[in-house]
Amino acid sequence: MTIEVILRNNTKKFKTPTQKKFQQWVNTTLVASQKKISKNIIEIGVMIIGKKQSQKLNNIYRKKNKSTNILSFGYNSIPVSAFRSLGDLAICADIVKNEAIKQNKKIESHWAHLTVHGTLHLLGYDHEKNADAKKMELHEIKILKKLGYKNPYAHN
Repeated sequence: MTIEVILRNNTKKFKTPTQKKFQQWVNTTLVASQKKISKNIIEIGVMIIGKKQSQKLNNIYRKKNKSTNILSFGYNSIPVSAFRSLGDLAICADIVKNEAIKQNKKIESHWAHLTVHGTLHLLGYDHEKNADAKKMELHEIKILKKLGYKNPYAHN
């Protein structure tokens, strides 16, 4: 099953990956996760945002008054017949670029990592407990390797 990525870029300041790249990252994550999702689910939204919008969304939904690299909004509580989206990812382009530079990573690799990370959240993974965080990291590393990217947690 292939899920369509609906890409919306709310910031024009940064060069961002193509819809085709996001499509590849999301669908590889879905296949690799081996999570069962409804056949009615046909899309995922990816919104590229700036720091102000990231801070606003993070404050509203997580009660944290600061910008963040990625937010995941899952729609698993809505009946499938009413909604055909797995959820939305809101990715802050400013932070992706700054983190990639600070962590000495290729920017495309960091975009891929955050997209995989956010998609795993939409599939029910989290990192609130150490054991869950380790499991999620291992999935991310495996998926990114499959996509041709280095381990994002390895120190350079």
